Amino acid sequence: MKPRRKPLAPRQPTRFPAANVVEHWDARHLAGHTEFDEYHFINCDFSEAHLSGLRFADCRFERCNLSSARLVGTALQNVAFAECKLLGLQFTACRDMLFGVHFDQCQLRYASFAARKMPGTHFLRCALDEADFADADLSDAVFQECSLAGAVFQHTKLIRADFTTATGFAIDPETNPLLGARFTLPGLLGVVAKYGLVVED
Repeated sequence: MKPRRKPLAPRQPTRFPAANVVEHWDARHLAGHTEFDEYHFINCDFSEAHLSGLRFADCRFERCNLSSARLVGTALQNVAFAECKLLGLQFTACRDMLFGVHFDQCQLRYASFAARKMPGTHFLRCALDEADFADADLSDAVFQECSLAGAVFQHTKLIRADFTTATGFAIDPETNPLLGARFTLPGLLGVVAKYGLVVED
């Protein structure tokens, strides 16, 4: 039996038509648009904006604020977020089709990914405290240098996920599939904490 291949995350969008590189936009600039393909948003403020029903494909948000924006039925198809404020975003409300995201140095406290299928997703140097990952598929996900204090993992598929540089997490191995997941010895404390074990160095 051949070993199962890791799912390949789509390559992050890095090249954009010059006309699609926009700076300092707010929600008013989105009026009249329903789709954004290959857009690069820089220093934009979409906090509390109604993004419901919009489609973003192969886009990049850089140093943008989308905190508390509404994402009901929003399509995020291979969308990268870098150095963005994404506090409390309900990614669980997004459209399922072709959902794919990348996060680098983002503030994602209180964000919800509940029930999202997002294998292979990379979270790089992100604050994910109190984020909700219940019932999500995060197989092969990478949490590189992420803080996960208070994050909810409940029936979350974490097969082969990488937590070797993550901190603050508490994961119950009885309710979350962890086959092949990667941890350091100090990180294992977040997995066995419910058993009251004492790990000495």
